[in-house]
Amino acid sequence: MDIRALKPVSLVLAIAALAACGSEPADAPAEIVVQDPLLARALNDPLMVDPDLSWRSEANAAVAIRDGHPLPLFAGSEDAAARAREAARIELLEGGQIPAVPLAAGSTGSAALGGLTTANEIVEALDARPDCIGDMDGRLGWSTQMPETSSIMPHGMVQQAAGVDQGTCVVRVVRYLTAADAADVLEYHYAKADRARFRVERFDAPEVQLRADRRDQALAVHVREGPNGLTEVDVVHWRK
Repeated sequence: MDIRALKPVSLVLAIAALAACGSEPADAPAEIVVQDPLLARALNDPLMVDPDLSWRSEANAAVAIRDGHPLPLFAGSEDAAARAREAARIELLEGGQIPAVPLAAGSTGSAALGGLTTANEIVEALDARPDCIGDMDGRLGWSTQMPETSSIMPHGMVQQAAGVDQGTCVVRVVRYLTAADAADVLEYHYAKADRARFRVERFDAPEVQLRADRRDQALAVHVREGPNGLTEVDVVHWRK
């Protein structure tokens, strides 16, 4: 074949290609974006920015968690305590008059939990289905799966959570911090348990706590002084 015979054809193709480039509309990429919804979303969605990622260091975490991160620890203040108390009381008042917290029983309650750092230790200390410990995991997401009876106070800062929900093993463990004082914490958790028809007892030794139970479930709330002027709270709910 004569190579010279291909030259006119090549020239025509080259001219056509140049003409095509010259006639390409300026907004051609937008057409591509419209045709590709995933790319359109990636380019057009608002940019999400976290202005403070210092929590990743866990420098202020009361309890370090292997899976997930505790909420950052803020210092307590009278203003923060008032906001937490007001939010808690507003929530409780939606259910009617707030019941009065009973006086402490003369006997001693469960062992103090303040010196414990793992959910396994807490469950064992309370005898809260220790046979389920092997199936528990420490995801912070368990704090959002607490029964209404055992929900944490508004403005609470979750530091540790663990749980299991397999067959008869149903256990929830949450440690959180709040700017509210111990009396407000007790009022909140007592009202929740009382309205759910739990039989509730209060103890002030070896640390302030509520023990509640009914036929099929049990609940323990332990309250103590926490870091930075905050109140530390352990909530454990389990099925008997």
